[in-house]
Amino acid sequence: MPDNPEETVVETVLDDFGRLRVTEAFPYRFLYFGESTEQSCCYLPDPAWLEYDYTRAMLLGLFWAKAQPEMTLLGLGGGSLANCLLQHFAPRQVTAVELRPAVVELAVQWLGLSADPRLQLVRGCADDYVHRQAASCDLLFVDLYMEGGLSRLQLEADFFRACLGALRPHGVLIINQWQQRDNNEPFAVDMLRDVLGPAVLRTEVEEGNILLFVPASGELELDPLAMQQWADDLEAQLGYSLRPFIRNLRPL
Repeated sequence: MPDNPEETVVETVLDDFGRLRVTEAFPYRFLYFGESTEQSCCYLPDPAWLEYDYTRAMLLGLFWAKAQPEMTLLGLGGGSLANCLLQHFAPRQVTAVELRPAVVELAVQWLGLSADPRLQLVRGCADDYVHRQAASCDLLFVDLYMEGGLSRLQLEADFFRACLGALRPHGVLIINQWQQRDNNEPFAVDMLRDVLGPAVLRTEVEEGNILLFVPASGELELDPLAMQQWADDLEAQLGYSLRPFIRNLRPL
């Protein structure tokens, strides 16, 4: 049962990777991997609302995006990030790649996943997908976690080389990497610096996530004043400010 006594279980599913649970503490629903790993949160009155700071911080990648970008999400979760991108950032298409079909089904049934025709759902392995999708997107979001934590793929150099290869020129790779407790660096930091190059920017959130922003080529312009104005223009629309994450941006 959930730790919060106000949470009630609304669905439980077993698949090849373990147990999935959806719980509710109105006005929120939560997706759990296993018994205690809270993976996603849906605000029922607005499924495009991002509750977690790390997902809000990932939106900084949109500052460098071209108009009407094509976006790929590796890892769907409950679908809040996909909903947010569709509702607020005018993409041409959002493709979400999810390993576990049951996660997709729960997102549709219980977590308000959008039925927008611009959303394409791909059921399969993220590694296989990016290796087949050279120069296929303008923004690539990598957020691969299992019940035990960070997916092994986010520790592998070949995977991230394929992610870079999936970007079009001037595209941006956005990575949700976990922070090591002993040194506050992202897991596999040496590998990441070697594969991703010197132009990576990073920001952190209190939950322990480190968000990385990687250009397909060249550098990402770090213009705090322009970014703050961009964030201010979005605040009324989103309902929260991205300024705290901009303040923390710096090279990896």
